[in-house]
Amino acid sequence: MRVREFAWPDYDDVAALWTGTGRDVLSRAELTAKLARDPQLFLVAEVSEAVVGVVLGTYDGRRGMILRLAVAPAHRRGGVATALVAELERRFAALGCPRVNLLVLPKDTAALRFWQALGYVPQPDVLCSKPLSG
Repeated sequence: MRVREFAWPDYDDVAALWTGTGRDVLSRAELTAKLARDPQLFLVAEVSEAVVGVVLGTYDGRRGMILRLAVAPAHRRGGVATALVAELERRFAALGCPRVNLLVLPKDTAALRFWQALGYVPQPDVLCSKPLSG
């Protein structure tokens, strides 16, 4: 397995992975805007040149955020997610990022256990969001 930075030829494979794991797909326009800011924080994992995992990180200069971690079902429990997160954390540290946040749905106990095993601590905060139209 190899973890590397996302490249545009990966887009269709990443979109299929997100779709196959029940996540929304970022449009090319959204992704273009994200990549203009911190392209080194969008990672893919590949096995035999096939994309089997993906994670999207963002850094606003104050906090890092981990988003859209997904691993192909056939490659779960093989260290793919752990490797993606470890590389993303290394890249956050290189940017001087002091803290990383992420969101886990309370009912997703498997995800909560995964993140806790990596040292992430649940917080009692409540997230509120509002989509903005441009």
